Amino acid sequence: MNNWILVLNAGSSSLKFALVDAITGDSGFEGLAERLGNTDAVITIKSNGNKSESKIADGKMASAIAMVMSALPADTVPAAIGHRVVHGGEKFRQSVVIDDSVKAGIKDCAKLAPLHNLANLEGIEAAQQAFPNLPQVAVFDTAFHSQLEPQVYQYAIPQSLYRDHHIRRYGMHGTSHQYVGEQAAIALGQDFNNIQIITAHLGNGCSASAIRNGHSVDTTMGMTPLEGLVMGTRSGDVDPGIILWLAQQQGMDGDQLSDLLNKKSGLLGLSELTNDCRGIEEAAAEGHAGAKLALDVFCFRLARTISALTVGLDRLDALIFTGGIGENSELIRARVTEQLSIFKLAINETANADRKRSNPNIAQPGTTPVLVINTNEEYMIAKQTLSLCQ
Repeated sequence: MNNWILVLNAGSSSLKFALVDAITGDSGFEGLAERLGNTDAVITIKSNGNKSESKIADGKMASAIAMVMSALPADTVPAAIGHRVVHGGEKFRQSVVIDDSVKAGIKDCAKLAPLHNLANLEGIEAAQQAFPNLPQVAVFDTAFHSQLEPQVYQYAIPQSLYRDHHIRRYGMHGTSHQYVGEQAAIALGQDFNNIQIITAHLGNGCSASAIRNGHSVDTTMGMTPLEGLVMGTRSGDVDPGIILWLAQQQGMDGDQLSDLLNKKSGLLGLSELTNDCRGIEEAAAEGHAGAKLALDVFCFRLARTISALTVGLDRLDALIFTGGIGENSELIRARVTEQLSIFKLAINETANADRKRSNPNIAQPGTTPVLVINTNEEYMIAKQTLSLCQ
């Protein structure tokens, strides 16, 4: 069996894909299908340094996956396919080889993440049609957080809602948190199973996690990816009374509330400009009040949350930044760590500005390490897929 794994991340209107060597992490074939479900759907494929873009005539997920299959390098046939699946509920606590019962379980978990799991399942079924002879594996965003203790995952609501409907905190971005945690341990010369760190995955979706001795012991996202930190267009934590007020006093229904909190809030709602952190930083530097407010709220909430996550640790060995914002925004890294000086966190400005990452540790000497690590969820999915298919 070769080491090449085709990794698929199917969304409601997109498909991200990459052919990854599960041993080395190398990938010379990757791309993105966008605007699926519409007449203007397109697929962009990067293969061995060449980039091409094509229309997807019927805009269907199955057609996009068929185009991926036909474009795969002839000399690099995948041994298996690994699928990112957002929600595994309490049923899936680790990656699994996909069969009919697994698909049924993913569909059942869709009640916990309807915007994500059904799209993931559509990608799985389309991939099974395109690659009927290849083993396929589901890797769940929630799995890394599956060992959270009851005092961490339980909401203070009637227990019948947990027993009957499995309403609890699950956490997301687990694949990313695990990957950067393992890489941080390597960078620090420590054993991942004997390290205590906080990881901050900051992108359009944001979450943070406390990792102790190889396991997530606390995290910010909840039953859905809406809870927790301020994000690109998601509100993160809000007073539940606000939702009740909007429903009772403004007559908003569930769909309207979902649209407001998931698509119109966060950095976009605060700045009234954009959900793109780069644009917000530029506008704030030019004096835009909304952009300044968005950065202030984002950084304060993140710093406050990181301090709260230390409750699950008895020491802090390092703070890790990852994700599009975490890896690229030296401003946010500096502002957040400045507000956490009580934990002996202090940024070295020169190291923070070093885009070459000659050293992932950007902290001042003698202070708690602060690492910037590029996440690689595709590599983690490929590794877990290969391990189940050997």
